[in-house]
Amino acid sequence: MNPILAACGNDCSICPRFMPKTEAQLKSTAELWYKIGYRDHLVDNEEIKCNGCTTDNWCRHGIVGCTSERKLENCGQCEDYPCPRIKEAFENTAKFIPDCRKCCTDEEFQIMKKAFFEKKKNLNDWHEKCK
Repeated sequence: MNPILAACGNDCSICPRFMPKTEAQLKSTAELWYKIGYRDHLVDNEEIKCNGCTTDNWCRHGIVGCTSERKLENCGQCEDYPCPRIKEAFENTAKFIPDCRKCCTDEEFQIMKKAFFEKKKNLNDWHEKCK
């Protein structure tokens, strides 16, 4: 399966939140997000599901707004890549790796790794293609 990259380089095609998902899959994802510490309480399926990045969605680093303004699909297509904004996103994402290793099964961790922890690799690959 070809990756579906978010603006920040997350691989939506493997993300446990990206739709379509069953109600049971969403519940399991909500439980995982709570276990890892991505949420401070167990959220409902409506809150955990994701249909992809838009400027209306909350983005901690303002990446979606930036790529939207520049009319780019993701940061890897940007001439300023890697900028301080995406570097901060890489650093913040990496902070969750130890907790994921502790809390997740091997299978869960591999999904999290592919979906979120390889964003820098994903964007580097895109950036090389755009040169």
